[in-house]
Amino acid sequence: MRAALPPPRTPTPHPVLLPPVRHRRKEARPQELLDAALDLFVEKGFAATRSEEVATRAGVSKGTLYLYYPSKEELLKAVIRHSISSEIAEGRDIVRSFEGSSADLLAHLMREWWRRIGETKASGICKIIVSEVRNFPDIARFYLEEVVEPGERMLAGVVERGIARGEFRPVPVRETVNAMMAPMLFLMLHKHSIGACQSAENRIDPQRQIEVQLDLLLHGLRPQPTDSGRAARPPASPPASPIMRSTSGDAARLDSHADRPGPGAPS
Repeated sequence: MRAALPPPRTPTPHPVLLPPVRHRRKEARPQELLDAALDLFVEKGFAATRSEEVATRAGVSKGTLYLYYPSKEELLKAVIRHSISSEIAEGRDIVRSFEGSSADLLAHLMREWWRRIGETKASGICKIIVSEVRNFPDIARFYLEEVVEPGERMLAGVVERGIARGEFRPVPVRETVNAMMAPMLFLMLHKHSIGACQSAENRIDPQRQIEVQLDLLLHGLRPQPTDSGRAARPPASPPASPIMRSTSGDAARLDSHADRPGPGAPS
């Protein structure tokens, strides 16, 4: 009898070559350290967080942490640069290339700011700066130069763009920028303070709050019609809400009661 032929050999696929685990780990280490630092700084505060804790959470030694970031202050600067400064730089690119109206650009920037920073762990940096930066003047200067001033210049450019195009009425630019930024800062601070303790039904909806802010802001910036070159009259106040009407009525009743002599008072 003839011997049975062996089954055909299945070709062995070439293995996918991966970089050594240690090499990949080394490349990922700076980001792991930044993530661990951000988590701990927000949870415990910058001053209360020890470098050893950051290293432990990132799974490295304290010596390894100092190879990348020689001090805790430099580590916080790197966190700010990575989490916020890079987003402001992208915002500037958006402003330069945007072809729509200034109102649409402003709305896009505010919504993107919340999506990229407000909804992320980076929003906790605002809490750190507000509560602790007074004790760290070098960090304060860094934050002003890396975040506050570039952000203000970017938004001021959008306001000036709208004024130059006739899309916005002439307004004091710096104060207008402050009015834009304040509600965003409030939302981030609220998220990491009282908002974390509120029940779901009482919690602020950030997206809805931003849309209300945009509605108020853009209506306020809109050019007002003029009458024969005279300054436009300020818009009439909207009718009071039921709550405000009720409050006004209560106040009037309290005033009327206050004007009446009390029992036993001389007439």
